[in-house]
Amino acid sequence: MNLSTNRRLRRLGTGLVAGVAVLALAACTGNEPEETSSDGGGGSSEAEAGSNDEAGDTVTIGFSAPAADHGWMAAITDQAEATADEYEDIDLQVAAGTNDVNQQIGQVETFINDGVDAIVLLPFDGAAMTPVALKAMEAGIPVINVDREFDDSNAARVTVLGDNYGMGVSAGQYVCEQAEGNQDAVVAEIAGIDSLPLTQDRSQGFKDALAECGLDVDNRVAADFTVEGGERAASQLLQAAPQIDFLWNHDDDQGVGVLAAINSAGRDEFTMIGGAGSANAMREIQSGESVLKATVIYPSSQGADGIKLARLVVQEKAMSDLVEQTVPREVQLYAPVVTEENVDQYIDSAFES
Repeated sequence: MNLSTNRRLRRLGTGLVAGVAVLALAACTGNEPEETSSDGGGGSSEAEAGSNDEAGDTVTIGFSAPAADHGWMAAITDQAEATADEYEDIDLQVAAGTNDVNQQIGQVETFINDGVDAIVLLPFDGAAMTPVALKAMEAGIPVINVDREFDDSNAARVTVLGDNYGMGVSAGQYVCEQAEGNQDAVVAEIAGIDSLPLTQDRSQGFKDALAECGLDVDNRVAADFTVEGGERAASQLLQAAPQIDFLWNHDDDQGVGVLAAINSAGRDEFTMIGGAGSANAMREIQSGESVLKATVIYPSSQGADGIKLARLVVQEKAMSDLVEQTVPREVQLYAPVVTEENVDQYIDSAFES
């Protein structure tokens, strides 16, 4: 199934595009316990019913992700480790971050040979990691696939995704709202790595959302998710576009370079929207003195969510706020827009670029 194409077919509503964001793991019962009678009888309380967070059998989880050479990627591993530390029944085995596919394959094979209970895997290359993930599943080890999808859905028990298409939609809807019907607004875009499906999805979502209000992308360049690449791409764009009204940059790490180029060029006539949701981007938004007025969240909590879900799968528990008795096959996280009005809600959990 072509998941990118499937997402493009989703209806663009007036609100932001949302995925499944149901990771409240605190209680197996509802939010309110059943009332008890004054004599101590009656229904069972939430405490009596137990909790998903109560310690169970120890779960050994192997974790592998690419090298932490990017603020968002570093946060993935940091948050996964911090979440595991919250549970006395999780034994987390963390492999060294690597951008070498063969090395990551070897890490997963080691986890299989060691007989871990589950594997949480953010692949450097989803297609290349599919065969070894299938091998783990065939060995009875559930794999939690994070962020970059495998070629075969059978290679994972659960897939945890951000919403790349939804990021583009959220950014485009924000531009439409701010343009207030001005169909002459000049819109520019600084993408990430164009060859990656995630970049293609973000750009498609942005284009689709803009079309809803009669706008399109007038100027577009691609960078490489690095500070240096962002600065080069932004300098190129600013030279080619003497007038811009709105600029969406796909990634807040490369956005550090984008802002440097903007400041060097002395340009401040436009509104900039970021992507991913870094703490430094949010501080720029808070200041009220930057062209950066918003950023679209791409959660760095995906690895941490993977750890929690691996624990639930192995302990044969469900997600407490769902009626479903087992953990779903796919969890897709939300892509909200952060502005000066709501930045305080998000900044404490944001990652540093």
